[in-house]
Amino acid sequence: MKRVPIIGVMGGGSVCAEDADNAYRLGRLIAKEGWILLNGGRKAGIMDASAKGAKDHGGLTIGILPDDTCHGASDYIDIPIITGMGNARNCINTLTSDVVVACPGGAGTLSEIALALKNNKPVILLNFPLNTAFERYRQQGLLFFSPTPEDCIEKIKAILSQ
Repeated sequence: MKRVPIIGVMGGGSVCAEDADNAYRLGRLIAKEGWILLNGGRKAGIMDASAKGAKDHGGLTIGILPDDTCHGASDYIDIPIITGMGNARNCINTLTSDVVVACPGGAGTLSEIALALKNNKPVILLNFPLNTAFERYRQQGLLFFSPTPEDCIEKIKAILSQ
């Protein structure tokens, strides 16, 4: 028996309407192909929209949940996997997926992209330009750029003195 491909759809829990619509449409298309949709399983953002798209069109969905209960799971997840692992569940998301589609998101989505690539999994970025993905973290004062080791040390001192 041939195994059905598992397509991981990763993305943020808080997204704009366009990104949610793209995730819904992606879920619908995954279902139409007869593939399994896997995501983070929560009732939020890309996860909820992609699962709804798949379920509305007869697809099978798996949600890899970060908590130790199903509380907060999307209503559109058929198979909830309760991990109690928090963000460490991102490793399960990527290793279980045959292909990862990354929709706009934050640091969690970026970690899933990195984990997938590190494990030689193909990654498709859906309307998620990585060249601007880190900008919000720079604006929040969490990400810094340094041209030299000396400048790096000065930045470390400034951060530690806050």
